[in-house]
Amino acid sequence: MEPAYQEMGKVLKALSDPKRLRIASLLAKEELGASKLLEFFEVTQPTLSHDMRVLLDAGVVTERRAGKQVFYRLNKENMSAFTLQLQGALEL
Repeated sequence: MEPAYQEMGKVLKALSDPKRLRIASLLAKEELGASKLLEFFEVTQPTLSHDMRVLLDAGVVTERRAGKQVFYRLNKENMSAFTLQLQGALEL
Protein backbone atom coordinates (compact mmCIF):
# COMPACT_ATOMS: atom_id res chain seq x y z
CA MET A 1 0.00 0.00 0.00
CA GLU A 2 1.20 3.52 -0.75
CA PRO A 3 2.72 5.40 2.21
CA ALA A 4 0.25 8.28 1.83
CA TYR A 5 -2.67 5.90 2.37
CA GLN A 6 -0.96 4.32 5.36
CA GLU A 7 -0.48 7.75 6.94
CA MET A 8 -4.08 8.77 6.25
CA GLY A 9 -5.24 5.48 7.75
CA LYS A 10 -3.22 6.16 10.87
CA VAL A 11 -4.86 9.58 11.31
CA LEU A 12 -8.33 8.21 10.62
CA LYS A 13 -7.80 5.39 13.10
CA ALA A 14 -6.59 7.84 15.77
CA LEU A 15 -9.63 10.06 15.24
CA SER A 16 -12.12 7.19 15.02
CA ASP A 17 -12.33 7.08 18.81
CA PRO A 18 -14.91 9.67 20.00
CA LYS A 19 -12.77 10.66 23.00
CA ARG A 20 -9.71 11.31 20.85
CA LEU A 21 -11.84 13.23 18.36
CA ARG A 22 -13.07 15.44 21.20
CA ILE A 23 -9.49 15.91 22.43
CA ALA A 24 -8.48 17.08 18.94
CA SER A 25 -11.44 19.46 18.90
CA LEU A 26 -10.46 20.93 22.27
CA LEU A 27 -6.84 21.32 21.19
CA ALA A 28 -7.89 23.05 17.97
CA LYS A 29 -9.08 25.94 20.11
CA GLU A 30 -6.14 26.22 22.50
CA GLU A 31 -3.07 24.54 23.94
CA LEU A 32 -3.95 22.52 27.04
CA GLY A 33 -1.95 20.73 29.69
CA ALA A 34 -2.53 17.08 30.46
CA SER A 35 -4.05 17.90 33.85
CA LYS A 36 -6.51 20.32 32.24
CA LEU A 37 -7.48 17.73 29.63
CA LEU A 38 -8.24 15.24 32.40
CA GLU A 39 -10.93 17.63 33.68
CA PHE A 40 -12.94 17.11 30.48
CA PHE A 41 -13.07 13.32 30.74
CA GLU A 42 -13.85 10.68 33.30
CA VAL A 43 -10.69 8.68 32.63
CA THR A 44 -7.49 7.92 34.50
CA GLN A 45 -4.18 9.59 33.72
CA PRO A 46 -2.76 6.40 32.13
CA THR A 47 -5.79 6.17 29.83
CA LEU A 48 -5.35 9.79 28.76
CA SER A 49 -1.62 9.18 28.23
CA HIS A 50 -2.44 6.27 25.93
CA ASP A 51 -4.86 8.39 23.90
CA MET A 52 -2.34 11.22 23.66
CA ARG A 53 0.35 8.80 22.47
CA VAL A 54 -1.97 7.57 19.70
CA LEU A 55 -2.68 11.17 18.63
CA LEU A 56 1.01 12.09 18.78
CA ASP A 57 2.08 9.03 16.79
CA ALA A 58 -0.49 9.86 14.11
CA GLY A 59 0.75 13.46 13.91
CA VAL A 60 -2.61 14.87 15.02
CA VAL A 61 -1.17 16.73 18.01
CA THR A 62 2.18 18.06 19.17
CA GLU A 63 3.54 18.30 22.70
CA ARG A 64 5.59 20.84 24.57
CA ARG A 65 7.24 20.12 27.90
CA ALA A 66 7.69 22.71 30.60
CA GLY A 67 9.38 21.08 33.56
CA LYS A 68 7.22 18.13 34.56
CA GLN A 69 4.16 19.45 32.74
CA VAL A 70 3.20 18.44 29.22
CA PHE A 71 1.15 20.74 27.01
CA TYR A 72 -0.60 19.64 23.84
CA ARG A 73 -1.94 21.44 20.79
CA LEU A 74 -3.47 20.38 17.51
CA ASN A 75 -0.91 20.02 14.75
CA LYS A 76 -2.79 22.32 12.38
CA GLU A 77 -0.20 22.04 9.62
CA ASN A 78 -0.45 18.23 9.55
CA MET A 79 -4.23 18.29 9.82
CA SER A 80 -4.52 20.75 6.91
CA ALA A 81 -2.27 18.52 4.80
CA PHE A 82 -4.31 15.47 5.85
CA THR A 83 -7.55 17.20 4.81
CA LEU A 84 -6.12 17.96 1.37
CA GLN A 85 -4.83 14.39 0.98
CA LEU A 86 -8.20 12.96 1.96
CA GLN A 87 -10.03 15.23 -0.46
CA GLY A 88 -7.65 14.18 -3.22
CA ALA A 89 -7.97 10.49 -2.39
CA LEU A 90 -11.75 10.70 -2.49
CA GLU A 91 -11.73 13.12 -5.43
CA LEU A 92 -13.99 15.59 -3.66
